Amino acid sequence: MWTAVELRELRIFLALADELHFGRTAERLQISQPGVSQAIRSLEARIGARLFQRTSRRVSLTPAGDELRRSLIPALAALDRSLARASDHAASVAGPLRIAFTPTTDGPPLRRLLDAFQSRHPDCQVIPREADTWDPYASLRRDHADVLVNWLAVDEPDLTAGPVIALHDRVVAVARSHHLATRRSVLLEDLAGEQVSQPPQSLPAALGDAILPPRTPSGRSIRRVQISRSVLEITAHVAHGKIVHPTMTGIPVFARDDIVFVPIEDLAPLALGLIWSTARENTKIRALAEVARALGPSPVQRTHQTSVP
Repeated sequence: MWTAVELRELRIFLALADELHFGRTAERLQISQPGVSQAIRSLEARIGARLFQRTSRRVSLTPAGDELRRSLIPALAALDRSLARASDHAASVAGPLRIAFTPTTDGPPLRRLLDAFQSRHPDCQVIPREADTWDPYASLRRDHADVLVNWLAVDEPDLTAGPVIALHDRVVAVARSHHLATRRSVLLEDLAGEQVSQPPQSLPAALGDAILPPRTPSGRSIRRVQISRSVLEITAHVAHGKIVHPTMTGIPVFARDDIVFVPIEDLAPLALGLIWSTARENTKIRALAEVARALGPSPVQRTHQTSVP
């Protein structure tokens, strides 16, 4: 009966659902391959459904197995958080804390947070880590960072979107010679006839669509073209009038005199905040989040002529 399911069986199930190979699963969990097989058979018997299709060549999830995997990931993550809180409740906030950021998310709001955190927790050593702009969550998933500072457009079941540290107004970056450069503001609808940069496939879809909306409110497409490999290339193409770039204010790394930033009236400010791996949440991460909540977001980064993408 399913009420007798053991936590160990569920963890083995998730590992096998990820690896789809009994040998690799056994190696990953440091148990025997027969132990993996026995646990899966026991789980299937308790649930009363086949979770995997096995052949001599491949292992795949059944529809019941896929449904269990999708519902089990957040449930076990919540359980892990509860166990972690119980385990380190009395622990002090000390030791290294690796904080990742991209070239577009470093700046005064992050420095304000880290100054306050270090003042409150002097025994915790903050270690800055640069994250890949186009694959920002990799640093968390590969355990290269404990917390990521990035735009809070997160639709990932294994990640937690934490508190906001700043709000940034939305603008479109255009060349000074562009026909929109003299406008006091634009609507997203005004971008329907323009070209923007195509984000690489490694950029999470929810994040890419939040920064570069694929269509206007009326459903008209905003054409994406594959001409930029980096954020610096994007600014160069904008300056030469090849593309326009919907972006945020208050990011000084890309300031240049040949680009104008026009406010986008109908896009709400985008939140900058903390993100972490749900399964690796710990005392130090919670302490950083607590400081961020106590500080509250930095004032909205307002639009002006020297704003940057």
